[in-house]
Amino acid sequence: MAEAEVREIKGWHVLAFTVAAFGVIIAVNLLMAYKAISTFPGLEVKNSYVASQTFDADRQAQLALGWTLLPSYDGEKQKLELAFTDAAGKPLVVEGLKVLLGRVTVARDDSAPQFIYEGGVYVAPAKLDPGKWMLHVTARSGDGVLFQQRLNLFVKG
Repeated sequence: MAEAEVREIKGWHVLAFTVAAFGVIIAVNLLMAYKAISTFPGLEVKNSYVASQTFDADRQAQLALGWTLLPSYDGEKQKLELAFTDAAGKPLVVEGLKVLLGRVTVARDDSAPQFIYEGGVYVAPAKLDPGKWMLHVTARSGDGVLFQQRLNLFVKG
């Protein structure tokens, strides 16, 4: 039988392996950093300190409304519904309804659907692919109290 050749590990072998291993780690970190920055949709508020000054009062005013908001999506009819109800469970008509609809992690699918009030709920046409969606909803009560809520919506595939 032929005798197997024994190869010795030299310094340059170790250097090449180390450079290759760290090269992969650095490349993956750079790719992840790029993806994190390029898909970040932006700031929620311009100045968090200023927003924090009225947060508790705004929250208490919103809770005092006693409103509940329930989103739903009908994939066959391709329509999004928002059901606002008061503390007694009765449907509400709100003022100045604005909705930002989009994916949780990227801004490219963001849209602002236009809702109309039909049969006790707000309805808007929307074609949503399966997955997790978010809704940033703002509305006002008749006496001007601001209602804000961020909701998650899961569309089944």
